[in-house]
Amino acid sequence: MTSQIPPVLVGLFDDAAVFPPGSLPLEEAVPAHVAHMRGAHAGLVGAFVLAAKDIDRLAELTADLPEGSFDLSVTVALPDVSAALAAARRIPAVRLVGLEVAVPDGVAADTVVPTLAAAIGDDLTVYVEVPRDNRREALLAGLAGTPYLAKFRTGGMRADLYPDEHELAAAVLAATRAGVAFKATAGLHHALRNTDPETGFEQHGFLNLLVATDAALKGAEETELVELLADRDGDRVAEQVHALSPQVRDVFRSFGTCSIAEPATESAGLGLLPAATVADLTEVSA
Repeated sequence: MTSQIPPVLVGLFDDAAVFPPGSLPLEEAVPAHVAHMRGAHAGLVGAFVLAAKDIDRLAELTADLPEGSFDLSVTVALPDVSAALAAARRIPAVRLVGLEVAVPDGVAADTVVPTLAAAIGDDLTVYVEVPRDNRREALLAGLAGTPYLAKFRTGGMRADLYPDEHELAAAVLAATRAGVAFKATAGLHHALRNTDPETGFEQHGFLNLLVATDAALKGAEETELVELLADRDGDRVAEQVHALSPQVRDVFRSFGTCSIAEPATESAGLGLLPAATVADLTEVSA
């Protein structure tokens, strides 16, 4: 029922159920993902995200599934790209559609693109996780004009892994000005900016990030992006999302979430999705 889903939300939620804090066992995450792809909310769901170290286990768990049952995006460190590609391509049940490449400490920004070009020879979507250090500007400049996209970390299991709104605004602005599309990962499965009641962590909202990206594309300065990322008013943010052009997704491609149910049901609660779209999510997520 993709036709019931606004274009700005189609395929936005990459299924990262096996990653913290959800940490769903792979033997449960695979059938859950297959169920998501058969549900009324299927149009919201992007690729299944998996660490390269778990590819062999995925091959075992999908041996009885039809060929090309679902899309796969593999997270891998830069030196291990070639091996991960070869392993993932040996799994008939999945369509390898993406790589999400981590850049280890000490790797110079200007070596990333040549290394990827030597290892990847096809049309995979490749995201390079942009380090939160002084390599960011040079790496984004290096990605500009190439097939490779950026990946921004927006959270994690510790408070210091969450960039504040100033840091995230600067990253979004730098990417849009460089003409580099991006995805986000970690800590972003809630619709709105919030304070986690259990950890006290300040968490970004994926709808806020959509709105801020649109503003950056329209020439907004960093101060405005900071305000948009910090906004907790659901009615105001939802109204802004309703007004977005689908073109914003040419830049903000997707985000990884350990829960499909939370972002989907919160979007429906804000009037951005028909209730019928998420009616089956309780059963799928159980």
